[in-house]
Amino acid sequence: MFATSARTADGTDLRASTSDLRSQVVARERDVARDDAHLAQLQEEVASLGRQVDDPAAQRLQAEAGTLAGSAGLDPVDGPGLVITLDDAPRAADTAAAAGASGVSADVLIVHQQDLQAVVNALWAGGATAVGLQDQRIISTSAVRCVGNVLRLQGRLYAPPYTVRAVGDPTALRAAVDASPAVRSYLSDAARVGLGWQLSQQDVSVPGWDGSLQLAHATVPR
Repeated sequence: MFATSARTADGTDLRASTSDLRSQVVARERDVARDDAHLAQLQEEVASLGRQVDDPAAQRLQAEAGTLAGSAGLDPVDGPGLVITLDDAPRAADTAAAAGASGVSADVLIVHQQDLQAVVNALWAGGATAVGLQDQRIISTSAVRCVGNVLRLQGRLYAPPYTVRAVGDPTALRAAVDASPAVRSYLSDAARVGLGWQLSQQDVSVPGWDGSLQLAHATVPR
């Protein structure tokens, strides 16, 4: 999972400080919500048709698929865990120029892709059984990307704050987060310039992944 995420992310900054696409996020989220509702309806129709199949071989395959759904991240998971929220420094866009004049890089004032990657990877290292970012499940093909200055995750756009949820042993998860050099670097900047960081132990619900499991790849025209 780490390797796939790292390759697709490619170290790009999560949020570019030179552009602001927040005004497009609301419209995009409305479109996605409509498409999600349609997808859920179609999936239920397919499942209903599948339950009507009398072929023993088909029923056996359906049972096997149900068994594998949990390990693939398709089933929702509930349990004790951690909730971590990261946010830009207050008025980061307005204070970027002033920060530059004072010797503080404007890039330090915003949450970057690598910051979220650091938190997610630390939680996996701590033994998390399920991890979610915003309202989505993180699976083996997930990649955190940037579109202008907003988070793009699996076709959806999000503005900060960014919330990561993980189900697992809270003590082990907290220890892994505390031990991460990349997380410690973020916390150092947070203390210096006011980046947002909230960590709490609570009962967590992580949704199941409901999108495609196929990897998209480029092909050479013939």
